Amino acid sequence: MLVTFRSKASADVVMFGDMAITLLTLMGHGGTVPGAILAEDVDAALSKLKQAVEAREAVAAGDEYSPIREDDSDELPVSLANRALPLIELLTAAAAAKCNVMWDK
Repeated sequence: MLVTFRSKASADVVMFGDMAITLLTLMGHGGTVPGAILAEDVDAALSKLKQAVEAREAVAAGDEYSPIREDDSDELPVSLANRALPLIELLTAAAAAKCNVMWDK
């Protein structure tokens, strides 16, 4: 499943469903798709998301990365902060323009 986040203040952001639901939960929503955040609630959702991402990154920074991987893959995992960045930018633009944010499948 893909989830598309929309706001009149920004370009659409498309994410895989599992990551979108994780980020929605971090914003204080139940993770239901479809859904929306009213313009007056965007600042609070953005603040919660930023705080949650920073907290998880601080915990992850304490973990040492082991270059030996069981699956012999050379790929490094993508951090939550990198995955959340497009949504944070959309929410920031929506907050500045006082626009609603909606998402659906």
